[in-house]
Amino acid sequence: MGERVTVADLGFDGTDRARFRSRLGSCQQVLERMLAEDRFEKGRKLCGVELELVLIDGHGDPAMVNTAVLDQIASPDFQTELGLFNLEVNIAPHKLNASVFSELAEELRTALLYADRVAAGCGAHVAMIGILPTLDAAHMVRENFSADDRYVLLNDQLASVRGEDFHLRIDGPEPLDITFSNILPEAACTSVQFHLQVTPEGFAPAWNAAQAIAGVQVALGANSPFLFGRRLWHETRIALFEQATDSRPLELAAQGVRPRVWFGERWIQDPAELFRENLRYFTALLPRVDPEDPEQSLTAGRVPHLPELRLHNGTVYRWNRPVYDVARGKPHLRVENRVLPAGPSVLDVLANAAFYYGLVRALSEAEQPVWRRLSFAAARNNLHAAARDGIGARLHWPGRGQVQAAGLVLDELLPLAAAGLDRWRIDPRERDLYLGIIEARARTRRNGAIWQMEQVEHLERKRGLSRAAALAAMVPRYAELARAGDPVHTWPVG
Repeated sequence: MGERVTVADLGFDGTDRARFRSRLGSCQQVLERMLAEDRFEKGRKLCGVELELVLIDGHGDPAMVNTAVLDQIASPDFQTELGLFNLEVNIAPHKLNASVFSELAEELRTALLYADRVAAGCGAHVAMIGILPTLDAAHMVRENFSADDRYVLLNDQLASVRGEDFHLRIDGPEPLDITFSNILPEAACTSVQFHLQVTPEGFAPAWNAAQAIAGVQVALGANSPFLFGRRLWHETRIALFEQATDSRPLELAAQGVRPRVWFGERWIQDPAELFRENLRYFTALLPRVDPEDPEQSLTAGRVPHLPELRLHNGTVYRWNRPVYDVARGKPHLRVENRVLPAGPSVLDVLANAAFYYGLVRALSEAEQPVWRRLSFAAARNNLHAAARDGIGARLHWPGRGQVQAAGLVLDELLPLAAAGLDRWRIDPRERDLYLGIIEARARTRRNGAIWQMEQVEHLERKRGLSRAAALAAMVPRYAELARAGDPVHTWPVG
């Protein structure tokens, strides 16, 4: 949600925006010069995971206690997110080889167990789920923003740019049509982000490959069928995130102004294109100018941190985001994959990771890249079809026409992912374990969204519970099964 700001930063005027725009232009020029002069780190094939969590009480309702929990955790690996019921855990970068997925799984389990023990002292537990089904509209009030000024500031800036309430209109079996005065509904979206460090020349193929498979990822990993008590899309989080932070009033949307939650509009040739789009299309929400002059830093032989470019990029919510960063005094580029929901289990998260990293490697190195045979519009449509219909969605794929997502995975994409993991030099036992979970999920046609819907239907029809009572009963059972650790396709209903 952007870098930290303080209370002193809460006021911006036209002069601030003009200065920021000028500095942002300088950052862009420096970035492009660094690309032209080949100044980026190479040879380090690193991956990283960020996982957003929700805090629930003993009744399965959201627990607004992240301040107390974080105070007791006292670790930089855990951070706030938008709502008082959110946490985020960051796993340090790992080399993408050998037994990396089991190492990441163990670190995630350790972090989650620790956070859960601490949360228990505050009357709460942690859960990994795309949207907490027991959230309701009454929770979406300004008082439930996390206690960090940057969130309120971001909310106020988006509301000012939009000039009217935020309107959520999502179809599905039980359509939703509701307005809010703030962006807190975005806090209902809890996701996992996969980072991949790439070379400048490898960035465009990796980003294009990630865009091409976004729909498949969401179809297999959907885990967000309920919002405010209604059954909507299998991965409602996609539509919710797109609408909850949309800074465009209806007139600007009709004129084709780009949304801040954005799939994009074309395949790319180099990473600078995406940062140029940020500069060209999106108003600065947090126009805070850093003391660093990027041109002077580069000329003096120092590595520029490009703080304005990074801050602005953090307020453009691409489903696959470009990242410029500096680590150990060296600049690098990453692709941040943001399409998947959190959970259900740690094994499911790492199976999704193995499938993603394997496919990106295979597709980005293919002799006939998929993005030369798949239109960008089709890739975008695949994402929304997958979000609506989940594992049963029909997606467009080159050479296959319209094909069911699960069948596409079994027939074509799993072998590609396996070949990609081999190129990463992943241990074959790791490859088979985690891709085996994806295969079983595809064969059984069961993911987190399916389990949630079936469990709620069971509670309503077989036990006669109301929707609210069924959701309240389902959430603790979901959290219990997730903590037990088995992948979701094996979870019992009942």
